[in-house]
Amino acid sequence: MRTGKYITQLKGDLEYKAFIPNPLPFEIKIDKEFQSLLSEADQSLGRLDGIAETLPDVDFFILMYIRKEATLSSQVEGTEATFADVLKAEAKIRDLEIHKDVDEILNYINAMNYGLKRMETLPLSLRLIKEIHKILLTGVRGEGREPGEFRKTQNWIGGGPSIQKASFVPPPPNEIMPLLDNLEKFFYDKSPTPILVKTGLIHAQFEVIHPFLDGNGRIGRLLITFYLCQQKVLHKPLLYLSDFFKKYKQEYYDRLNAFHEKDDIEGWLKFFLNGIIITAKEAVETSKKIIKLREEDMKRIFTLGRSVNKATLVFNHLFHTPLITIKDVEKITGLKNPNALALINKLVNLGILTETTGRKRNKVFAYERYIKLFEET
Repeated sequence: MRTGKYITQLKGDLEYKAFIPNPLPFEIKIDKEFQSLLSEADQSLGRLDGIAETLPDVDFFILMYIRKEATLSSQVEGTEATFADVLKAEAKIRDLEIHKDVDEILNYINAMNYGLKRMETLPLSLRLIKEIHKILLTGVRGEGREPGEFRKTQNWIGGGPSIQKASFVPPPPNEIMPLLDNLEKFFYDKSPTPILVKTGLIHAQFEVIHPFLDGNGRIGRLLITFYLCQQKVLHKPLLYLSDFFKKYKQEYYDRLNAFHEKDDIEGWLKFFLNGIIITAKEAVETSKKIIKLREEDMKRIFTLGRSVNKATLVFNHLFHTPLITIKDVEKITGLKNPNALALINKLVNLGILTETTGRKRNKVFAYERYIKLFEET
């Protein structure tokens, strides 16, 4: 097979078979369907990259997408915390209903932001991957599984405590570093393989190597965005595929499994390209809705007379943190209560803010129409 082979490990009752992937690159068979998907994916990414020029503040748009990506990528791995939990936690709003594993998502956000910033001075590399992994697992479930270190023991997927019953056994520890070195070289390989094909191969190969004891899926999905940015296919980190992978979770796993089990490289890559097309188009549509929403609400704010300037300060803040309290408004505007509350009430009356708690004290207000644009699937 092009992707690799199974090698028997140990003997007798302890015997099991581990998959040893072949080094990249693999030979790809590109038919008309494949070529058509590749062309459409390229065009979709081009349009997505262009929205950075049209959004009022693309970094706030990216921040919301990173929050969404972190939530969905973590949910693929079984995390139960929601997008709303993340917004509350980041806004430091105390809420007993926030799911305890929200910290895993916050770590993902920190890892993503750290990686994107770090790539300004450090190339995409094994070193960077280890640094990101350490942030991902520090202080949460999995923190005892060697954060920031490639594994030195055998791991497996499925089968509970029995490796003999596992659904997949990645390569043994002694095979990992040569495979990872090859993967790192492939990041910078000058062969004519299309970048989007390389990106799909990098994600699949990383998952097959499974180099960490925990967090492989999340790191592998982060690599997609990092690689597209490193290759300047995207000038801003605007593509996040976890929404697509979660919607088609079983097919996602089946395609990755068929990649090494049946040598179906093309099946995986077509699925991956389709994900890029769908996700990029959705992001472009969301950006258009944000521009329209901002224009509509700014027109409403301009009706506030002498309060326009203070209201605009609050409004701009909502694109960064769409949940807000009276104390937040005091800090943003320099107003004291009851003037801060009066300003919030004006934004509520305009239909921009909505009170979310139903409480008389410690009220929390949300820019709900903006939040819903990122919750829509």
